[in-house]
Amino acid sequence: MPEISRFLGIVIAMFYNEHRPPHFHAKYGEHQIVMNIETGDVMEGYFPTRALGLVREWHSIHKGDLLENWRFVEGRKTLKKIAPLE
Repeated sequence: MPEISRFLGIVIAMFYNEHRPPHFHAKYGEHQIVMNIETGDVMEGYFPTRALGLVREWHSIHKGDLLENWRFVEGRKTLKKIAPLE
């Protein structure tokens, strides 16, 4: 799993050979979600409310970085690490 960030027990990743729309994967314990980068909507999965709030906050701060990494995914380039939520 190409990890791009990790904070407070949450792991954020993107995978190559993915489908549109632009999205990322997040894992927290046994929970997993897929989040749309452009809208911030959860496309699949479930997170506890607090963990989802943290991912939404991180997403809002790093949306531009996430879209840049999505372009790297499409171009099969090395992904950049993104700063964790502090």
